[in-house]
Amino acid sequence: MNINKISTKMMKRAIILLISFSLACILIVVALFKLQILGYDGYQNDVLDQLTVETKVNPLRGNIIDRNGTVLATNKTVWVLYLLPRNIENPEFIAKNVSEITGVKYETVLDKAKKTGYKYQIIHKSLDKDTTNKIREFIDKNNLTEQIQLNASAKRYYPYTNLAAHTLGFVNADGIGIYGLERVYNNILEGTSGKYITAQNAQSGEMPFQYEKYIESEDGYNLVSTIDLYIQYQLESQLELAAVESGAQNRAAGIVMNPKTGEIYAMAVYPDFDLNEPYILDKLSQAKLDNYEKGTKEYKNEYLNLLFTMWNNKAVTELYEPGSTFKLITTSVSLQEGVANLSNSFHCSGSLKIDGFYRAISCHKRTGHGTVTFAEALQQSCNPSMMTLASRIGKDKFYEYFKRFGYAGKTGIDLPSESSGYYHSYNDFSNVSLAVYSFGQTFKTTPIQQLRAISAVANGGYLVTPHLLKEIVDNEGNTIYKYKEEKGEQVISDEVSKTISQILKEGVDGAGGAKNAYVAGYSIAAKTGTSEKKDKYDASGNTSYRVSSCVAYAPSEDAQVAVIIIVDEPSVGSKYGSVVAAPYVSNLMELILPYLGIKATFNEADKEHEQIKVPNIDNMSVSEAIELLKNQEIEYEIIGDGEFVTGQMPKSNSIIYKKTGKILIYTNDSATTHNQVPNVVGKTAEEANKILASYGFNVKIEGATNFAVGQGAFVTSQFPMADTSYEKGEVVTITILYTDEKD
Repeated sequence: MNINKISTKMMKRAIILLISFSLACILIVVALFKLQILGYDGYQNDVLDQLTVETKVNPLRGNIIDRNGTVLATNKTVWVLYLLPRNIENPEFIAKNVSEITGVKYETVLDKAKKTGYKYQIIHKSLDKDTTNKIREFIDKNNLTEQIQLNASAKRYYPYTNLAAHTLGFVNADGIGIYGLERVYNNILEGTSGKYITAQNAQSGEMPFQYEKYIESEDGYNLVSTIDLYIQYQLESQLELAAVESGAQNRAAGIVMNPKTGEIYAMAVYPDFDLNEPYILDKLSQAKLDNYEKGTKEYKNEYLNLLFTMWNNKAVTELYEPGSTFKLITTSVSLQEGVANLSNSFHCSGSLKIDGFYRAISCHKRTGHGTVTFAEALQQSCNPSMMTLASRIGKDKFYEYFKRFGYAGKTGIDLPSESSGYYHSYNDFSNVSLAVYSFGQTFKTTPIQQLRAISAVANGGYLVTPHLLKEIVDNEGNTIYKYKEEKGEQVISDEVSKTISQILKEGVDGAGGAKNAYVAGYSIAAKTGTSEKKDKYDASGNTSYRVSSCVAYAPSEDAQVAVIIIVDEPSVGSKYGSVVAAPYVSNLMELILPYLGIKATFNEADKEHEQIKVPNIDNMSVSEAIELLKNQEIEYEIIGDGEFVTGQMPKSNSIIYKKTGKILIYTNDSATTHNQVPNVVGKTAEEANKILASYGFNVKIEGATNFAVGQGAFVTSQFPMADTSYEKGEVVTITILYTDEKD
């Protein structure tokens, strides 16, 4: 064998091996360069992702505040209870005690205590203070700090429980808004979560090197709403009275709005619910659920159905036929288009035949109104007159104004799930449609949509955007965003607006269908409505269900506030809006107009029925008391011969009828006398007043205090009830309503 050849061959192999090794080294160096230099940050993050644990730091959700600074939605501290299963030595012992203290099922706690593959298991997310203290005592007593732990957390809290429930909405278990303002402005209210990042090994222990980072959370902004707590409370009170006294079967809704700006002062639905316990049904809904057997599929389905119905904001999400309240629109358009004027008159025989319909369309007054003026047609809610006006306007113009008044779209209110109206397409809009639309039937709208259209009549003709956001502020009170109010399209002139408003006011003050909306000292423009539910049948197959409503605004000449109250399916007594809704609009206006700084102005007719607050004369000298009462033109009677007042009846701050009211002044220890309260229900105001005065009682009149202007006003209720023993001189409250059932 040739040694030289072998050496040459080995040399070649060595060179090849050296080159291969060199290339491998280069590749390794390049790979290491990529890993350690170019890819350092990325790979470091990958490693840290595997070795670090992130603990979420929740921000505080922003408050929801009323327009005057009262907090309507905030947060309260609760405690999260969780177990550390990897460290638990006696799961049965822990499960037994934790279950007894918290009320969580023993099996649930035990199952979680045995999950040793998990770092922690949550047992309860919102323990109250007392329960938390008991858990702490248990932990300390048994040295369980490494097995059971507590963390403070924030839970959404509503200080006024059910106030403005459907408007505020609520959050779910994860703190996310799912209804109302909580949902619409969730991103603003919730803030940004923070993070606390620490390094741990596979056994959850600390790593030999340190790595920790804290990213601060940012609390949510506060939402200042347009809601006024006082007005909201008064609306809810009147809405409950209207619903309960009429036996409303399908809830009731109401809204109070500034017609010039669209600011919502109050919005309510009855029944309401507790925002702190939103999954508990209201009493009426629970009564319906009780008809089903617990635990059955039907029971569960009905519970969910009732729950979602209870949560839905009827004022925004549910449709109804507006009925005669729409006649404001028909009359406004007729004046705007010049097809009618105040000198026009109409004849109503009780019905009107429309081409294309098989029978004549009736008026609510089947015997007919006879000859009426333009103003009387609106005040007395004459259907044939409205149909005549609509035919003069014509299909094209009427349909155009229908859309311009906002009935063909949503209002844009900042609440979720607003419904669009239901109405005929132009191609399906016939002469019959034109006729029945003129008095508010066969199309559907929402209460907020209707109030917006009515506000356009009230404010000089401008469509406004209803809204609940006033501004957004941070925790230091700095304004982050302020709602910008803009006037929408002007659909009628200021002159037409003033004319319709004056007609409505005169109807309330006089013999119109909205007489029950009267408030002494104030100019109220109002219209009532009663619509038939054509798409719902009773057990006999009849369309007997009605929706009763009233819209109003005041002062009529310069509207500062507009109101709508709707009672769905009244079942007790009258079904007319003039009786079911208007009296409660009157009560509400009487309460909120002075609150808004709108002063009453009494004319001579008002003074006849003026009511006054009784002054405090206790412990005065008799001469001082007499002088005070004379200055206020209050009649009095002195009982006894003492020099000082030892008692008075009625008590101070009571309300009495000024014309016939009398204060009894006691000047010694003379015993007071009692009488049986007579029954005055069904009497006229004058009759009731005379009877009660003859028994020695004072009278406070509620309801239609303009009872002298027309026929049909009677006492519908009294307090105390008849035959009650009552102290002479005390106040008997009577409610007067017009029951002639006009709309």
